[in-house]
Amino acid sequence: MHILMIEDNESVCEMLQMFFEKEGWNVTFIHDGKEGLETYLDKKDEFDLIILDIMLPTMDGMTICREIRKVDVQVPIIMLTAKDTESDEVIGLEIGADDYVTKPFSPLTLVARIKSTARRIDTPGLDTVEETPYDIVTEHLKINENTREIILYNQPLEDLTPKEFDLLYTLATSPRRVFSREQLLEQVWEYEYFGDERTVDAHIKKLRQKLLKNGPQVIQTVWGVGYKFDDTGEFE
Repeated sequence: MHILMIEDNESVCEMLQMFFEKEGWNVTFIHDGKEGLETYLDKKDEFDLIILDIMLPTMDGMTICREIRKVDVQVPIIMLTAKDTESDEVIGLEIGADDYVTKPFSPLTLVARIKSTARRIDTPGLDTVEETPYDIVTEHLKINENTREIILYNQPLEDLTPKEFDLLYTLATSPRRVFSREQLLEQVWEYEYFGDERTVDAHIKKLRQKLLKNGPQVIQTVWGVGYKFDDTGEFE
């Protein structure tokens, strides 16, 4: 795996490099925001995951995330936020980040988040599959987990980020079952957020906006409990 880390604190980068090398990951460190974006745009096929600080010289992380998502909705993005910046965390998730880590953080925590976020990087592409049987088939939805193909209301849905895909897939595996936020955190992100449910809510909000492009909403809120997938049209 080749990681692009855009972080202006060189000491943090030097420390993390040892942990990344231990995992066998290659990493390119860029310490300037504008240079980091240009590096990605010039060599985007080389990078499997991006770690992006919010506070950067010349261009902030929020802007970089928006610009990257204009050209690539698939590359996983983990944002680094300062402590007690709840609004930054939520905004970062809503504009396309897959996860965030709050500073100061343990290198082992970041490594765990990277593994969770990037676990499907090696998924085979469509060109390697002659047929596309669907893992999930409901009244109006078809999903092929291997090829990441989604058909909703007889139209392809192609602009989901990796975590948005995982979230929809998880909900759709058990139509009309209510998942609590804690269950979604454990199943989609594969680790506990210790009660931080904003991650789920922000991703659900963005996912719903994209689903509406194809037809009526299929993700429903069960107040006080969580969320469910239901494309039967029988909900209120």
